[in-house]
Amino acid sequence: MRFTVESSEPTSYRSVFISDIHMGTRGSRVALTTDFLRTITCERLYLVGDIIDGWRLRRAWYWDEAHDEFLRLILRLARNGTEVIYIPGNHDEMLRNWLSMELKIASIRLVPKAEHIAADGRKYLVIHGDEFDSIVRCYPLLAVLGDHAYTAALFLNRWINVARRKLGLPYRSFSAWAKKRVKSAVKAIDRFEMALAREAKQIGADGVICGHIHTAEIRDIGGVTYMNTGDWVESCTALVEKWDGQFELVDWTARMHEAWKTTLSEINKPAGALGDDLKPVLAQMMQQGMSSDTTMEAKQTA
Repeated sequence: MRFTVESSEPTSYRSVFISDIHMGTRGSRVALTTDFLRTITCERLYLVGDIIDGWRLRRAWYWDEAHDEFLRLILRLARNGTEVIYIPGNHDEMLRNWLSMELKIASIRLVPKAEHIAADGRKYLVIHGDEFDSIVRCYPLLAVLGDHAYTAALFLNRWINVARRKLGLPYRSFSAWAKKRVKSAVKAIDRFEMALAREAKQIGADGVICGHIHTAEIRDIGGVTYMNTGDWVESCTALVEKWDGQFELVDWTARMHEAWKTTLSEINKPAGALGDDLKPVLAQMMQQGMSSDTTMEAKQTA
């Protein structure tokens, strides 16, 4: 069961940046990505790499209705006037073979990187970032082995969160928690961030926007604004630009948890506030929703 954050009007942003959905993997939370995009409007939507996981699809095919739903939404946004820019990453590197053709597929522009000029005039390099990952660049076999280890961590992550839901606890990424506590992983992230900040500075950009390492962040590095969109496997985050040129990260799982708490508080209102007839019906719907969601997770991991 998904709890969509409802609002009377969609939130309007100048630009939205998302990356690392890894469609084609069981760990992809592409349905939540679709939920998020349905609550916003924007002039530009940047798909900053690893939207589709070609590595995994070559090994085993996994594609469900949620994947098709996301693609239909992206195509609809492009048709209706949103400028959609797709920057391939290392997991969807098969699309890089077409970059020299400067293709525009169904109004979606395919580019290796982009320059984004914010509303306040500041310039940002937009790039997936795998080119600055020393493991991916110099030791591709290690990158593949690391991908297998990451898949195992996500498998464990799903079952931990099945248990957390039964206890009424919000989603928490075990793999992200572990990554932040392994010293070598922290050092690798820091090297990655520093390398991208240097690249932005060398080309005269005010900042850099990237993905790849599944670690959402906005921080200053030597006068350069480093921004990472995060991912839609663990953190479910997006980077958004407001109309005044200011940027912020949207934590979609946190917003979903707030929607969950609001629904529970409505159910638990005193008799008369909600209505004696409606209260048990909503409670039953919630219970059925949690049960069906748990069953779906179990099937997906089978």
